[in-house]
Amino acid sequence: MAWKFRFDKYIYFTYNQSMRGIFAVLFLFMINLCCFAVTPEELSQQATAFYSDNNFNKTMDLLLQINEKDRTAQDWLLLGNLLDDKGERDNAIFMYQKAINVDKKFYKAYYNLANNYADNGQYNMAVANYKKAASLNKENPYVFYNLACAYIKLGELNKAKSNLNKAIMLKSDVPEFHYNLAYVYKQLNKEKLAQTYLDNFNKLTGSTNP
Repeated sequence: MAWKFRFDKYIYFTYNQSMRGIFAVLFLFMINLCCFAVTPEELSQQATAFYSDNNFNKTMDLLLQINEKDRTAQDWLLLGNLLDDKGERDNAIFMYQKAINVDKKFYKAYYNLANNYADNGQYNMAVANYKKAASLNKENPYVFYNLACAYIKLGELNKAKSNLNKAIMLKSDVPEFHYNLAYVYKQLNKEKLAQTYLDNFNKLTGSTNP
């Protein structure tokens, strides 16, 4: 039975964010250009709007216009995401760490930092940052899921089991949660429990695989 990570970088707006809001930001941006200098807060809002619209080049341009001392944790997070998407892992890590320096309770930066470490096979570092993210937000199932995946890679199956159960308690309709828990129980020689969660996976996916 195979298993896989599921990484979910945090952003502040989804792709289907109301275009009305985006156009409003752009309209204010044009007025500001004509009348007075744009503040760091306005640049940050505009960058977030462009990021939500998948205009990553414009997002980067706007964020780089903000003086480093004025950047919010969110600004640093977005810079990290942009660099990570370009494959600049070390620079992305630096940006996530800058976000944490600005706001020690910004769990999304710990989460994305952990994803980066896990993607690079640095599972102990991933665990440390997933645990920090989980301590700051106990309601996000994917934090516990990815933490469990990192524990699986480290061979710590009981810790993986515990965190997969937490993920399922928070969100029971994600097939991967059940599949990976079935895998863990299989490795722990608990065949009946493994089959139970494999059956759950099959129900959620409509699969008939044994």
